[in-house]
Amino acid sequence: MDDVDTSRSRRRVRSPIPLMLLFAVLVGVPGAAGVIRAADSRTGNVERIEGLERVLTEVVDDGPSVNYLLVGSDSRDGADPDADDFGAIGTLDDVQGQRADTIMILRRDEDGGVALTSLPRDLWVPIAGTGRSGRINAAYNEGPERLAATVTEALGIPIHHYVEVDFFGFKDIIDAVGGVDLCVEYVTRDTRSGLALDPGCQTLDGTMALAFARSRYYEEFRDGQWRVDGSADLGRIRRQQLFMRAAINGAILEWRSSPFSSSRLIDSVTSSVRIDNSVDPLRAADSLRRAAEEDLVTYVLPVRGVTRGDAQVLELEPAAEEILDYFRGLGPAPAVDPDA
Repeated sequence: MDDVDTSRSRRRVRSPIPLMLLFAVLVGVPGAAGVIRAADSRTGNVERIEGLERVLTEVVDDGPSVNYLLVGSDSRDGADPDADDFGAIGTLDDVQGQRADTIMILRRDEDGGVALTSLPRDLWVPIAGTGRSGRINAAYNEGPERLAATVTEALGIPIHHYVEVDFFGFKDIIDAVGGVDLCVEYVTRDTRSGLALDPGCQTLDGTMALAFARSRYYEEFRDGQWRVDGSADLGRIRRQQLFMRAAINGAILEWRSSPFSSSRLIDSVTSSVRIDNSVDPLRAADSLRRAAEEDLVTYVLPVRGVTRGDAQVLELEPAAEEILDYFRGLGPAPAVDPDA
C-alpha cells in the first residue's frame, strides 16, 4: 500500500468551532436562562450508558484537564426505507451491528483552553481485553466500554467522559438548527455516501450534511474529469472539522437570534445521544460553551498506510507522540503553525 500524506495538520481556530458547541448541544443547550431551564427539564431523558465507569478515568478535582471521547456511531438501527439517503446508509441487513464512524478526543483544560484530535477509524491498534489487534472503529462493535478501554490502553490517553450520537440523531440535530451553510469550489460527489453538491455556497439539510461528514470517496469535477481525493481518512477528518465549524456558526446565530425557540433542538439532542453516568449535562455544557468562545486548537495525528494481514490500515508515525503526550497529560501543547 502506498504511503499516505504523513504531514501534521495543526491549526488554531479563532472563531467558535462547531464541534465544541455541537458537543455542548449534545449534553444540554446552554446560554440564556430560559434555554437552560428548558434543557434542564429534558436532560433526564438523555440515555446513560451503564458499565462505562469500569473503564473511565475518575476526574480529579484539581486535575489539569478532562478528556471527552466523542463518538459518531454508524448504527443502522432505525433506518427509514422512505428516507432520501436510505440507499446510501443501508439497513441492519447491510451492516451488522455498529461501528464508530467518527472518533474524536476533546481535551478541556482547567484554565479554559480546549484542544481536539481525531482518531482515524482505520488506525490499527490492540483491542482491549481481546488479545488481538484491529481497526480502532471495530472496537466499538463490542460496545462503548470496549472502545473507551482501547483508546486508554492502546494510546495511553485517559478518558473521563463519553458522548455518542448516531446517524439519525446527527441528521435531526442539523435540521433542528436550520441546516448548515457550506461552500465548495467544484461540483462535488461521493456516490457511496450520497453526497452531491453544486459549486458555490449552499445550505445542507441533515441528509446532505451527513453525506458530507461521512464521505470517504470524495470527488471533485475539475478540468473535465472526476478527481478523487486520495487522502482517505485524513481528508475526511479535515472535511469533518470544516463542516463542524460551519455547523456551529449556524447554530450560534440561531440560538442568539431566537434563544427561546430551541425546543426542537433540545428534543433532537436528548433523544439522539448517549452519555456516561458521571456527566452533569448542564455543567459540562456551560463550561464547554465558555471554552468554545475562546481559541480551540485542533490536531491531526501523523499516520502512514501499512498492510496488516490482508487489511490496508493506518499506523501512527513517531511524530504523533508529541500530540499524544499532550492528551495523555504528560507534555505541553505542541506548537501551532500560525500559517497552517
